[in-house]
Amino acid sequence: VFSPSSPEAPGSPAGPSLCQKIKTSAPAAGQPPHPAARPDQDTISELQSCLHRARQLGARVRALKASVQDVGEPRTPETEGCPEEPCGEKAPAYQRFHALAQPGPPGLVLPYKYQVLAEMFRSMDTIVGMLHNRSETPTFAKVQRGVQDMIRRCFEERNVGQIKTVYPASYHFRQERGVPTFKDGVKSSDYQLTIEPLLEQESGGAAPKLTASRLLQRRQVFSQKLVELVKQHHKSFLASLNPPMVVPEDQLTRWHPRFNVDEVPDIEPSVLPQPPATEKVSTAQEVLARARSLLSPRMEKALRQLALRSAEPSSPCSPSLVSPKPALLATPPATPPAASPSALKGVSQDLLERVRAKEAQKQLAQMTRRPEQEQRLQRLERLPELARVLRSVFVSERKPALSMEVACARMVGSCCTAMSPGEMERHLLLLAELLPDWLSLHRIRTDTYVKLDKATDLAGITARLVRQARAEEGL
Repeated sequence: VFSPSSPEAPGSPAGPSLCQKIKTSAPAAGQPPHPAARPDQDTISELQSCLHRARQLGARVRALKASVQDVGEPRTPETEGCPEEPCGEKAPAYQRFHALAQPGPPGLVLPYKYQVLAEMFRSMDTIVGMLHNRSETPTFAKVQRGVQDMIRRCFEERNVGQIKTVYPASYHFRQERGVPTFKDGVKSSDYQLTIEPLLEQESGGAAPKLTASRLLQRRQVFSQKLVELVKQHHKSFLASLNPPMVVPEDQLTRWHPRFNVDEVPDIEPSVLPQPPATEKVSTAQEVLARARSLLSPRMEKALRQLALRSAEPSSPCSPSLVSPKPALLATPPATPPAASPSALKGVSQDLLERVRAKEAQKQLAQMTRRPEQEQRLQRLERLPELARVLRSVFVSERKPALSMEVACARMVGSCCTAMSPGEMERHLLLLAELLPDWLSLHRIRTDTYVKLDKATDLAGITARLVRQARAEEGL
């Protein structure tokens, strides 16, 4: 118990202490308590006020400590006198992920087949751009080979038609002849599907190039068009619901949960330009009729005169003027005999008959020639040049014999025509078949060696090869 003269305890409020007040308020010893005497009511209220002030001071101290702490240090309700305030609202997702929303909104996933078609367009645009930038005509055969090597998938004309349906302003398709080709099965005289990219003309007047920026722009346009196609199917699906739904396309960011994206129907391919229809023959009678139509007017008139003269019983016709082949190739028409043209005056009928028979034979050979025969003729045409190259290889190597692998490798590097070693080997086998006295093959264990007679005249070898090619061609 503190005495009245003792100093105040530290931390006690100003004024007389509570103990002093309680002591003074108690009755004196030996005196009876006064009936109205009771503890001071002010003592309890003062205790409550002191406790309230202490709590306020503690809260103020904690607030000052929190204000001087780092901003990044988390604050907990236990360290503060008041509950934590709610954090501020975040920015919308379309703002925080704006870069990912370009060029298409997130969530609008394309079907798998549409994604494959988009990859085909990207690869096709890359191959066409490479060919176009180096002024080479892009054909479907070249583009198909390049696209299949890039995506490791089958790429057909049907896929090109689908690309035309989605993005019709991307390419211009047409059938052309005379396009250089390096394939044995395709001739330059055949019709080929060419692909020309449609580009805007540059300001300087130079030929437009398919640059990387344009490739990226065209790819984005193609993807947007695919998304628009899926949106049309999605709109029809929403209209079929009960009740129907209508969502603005500019606000659509997700597909309907029950909309199966992978069940979207395939894109219908557009019609591509086709080569002109050629008349095909199936019977021998059609072949003969076609051969008659291919004759020149002069030959037709000479044939009519010959047929009429051979039909007259009084006219002396030698057996040499009537041949069984012309009789089959041309029947006498029911027209009066025409006068002999002035350009053929003095030309014997025998010569005209032979020329006509030779021309008809050539046309028949061309119409009835099989693919393997056509390939053999193409190789025969290359043999004279290859014979000269082969002799030069033997002269430079200074060896009596070379292995087939070495000979083919040397000839591929020296020949003007681009060929693979396998194709060059087939040419050498044909050359050894036609000229066994000049070029011989020797099989030793697992290797094949080529031996050449360098003493033989090269001009005679070339003449023999030319005669063989003409004989097989039917000339």
